[in-house]
Amino acid sequence: MSDINWNTKEKRELVEAFLSLQNKDEVERFLRDLLTKQEIDEFSKRFEVAQMLSCNIQYNTIREKTGLSSTTIARIQKWLKGPIGGYRLVFNNLSHHNSFKLEKG
Repeated sequence: MSDINWNTKEKRELVEAFLSLQNKDEVERFLRDLLTKQEIDEFSKRFEVAQMLSCNIQYNTIREKTGLSSTTIARIQKWLKGPIGGYRLVFNNLSHHNSFKLEKG
C-alpha cells in the first residue's frame, strides 16, 4: 500500500488507538497528547492544502494563505492524486457525513 511498513507492533497499536476513539473530543485529546502544538499546526495546514488543491486553487494562493513551501504543496498534490488515496478517502467520508465542505477562497 505504501512505503511505510505498517506491520510492526508499534504502528498497528497506533492505528488501533485511533480506531478506539469515539468522538471529536477524544480525538482532540489524543492528538494533543501525541503531538506537539507545532505538529498539530503543521498537519492542519497540510490538510487545508489538500482541501484547497481539491478545489483547484493555485499554488501561489495556497502558499500565501498557509505559509507552506511550494515543495510541500507539490508533495501534498502528489499524495492527493496518488494511488493510496488517503486524502480522497477522508474527503469522501466527511462529505457523506455532511460536515465537510470544500470552499474556494
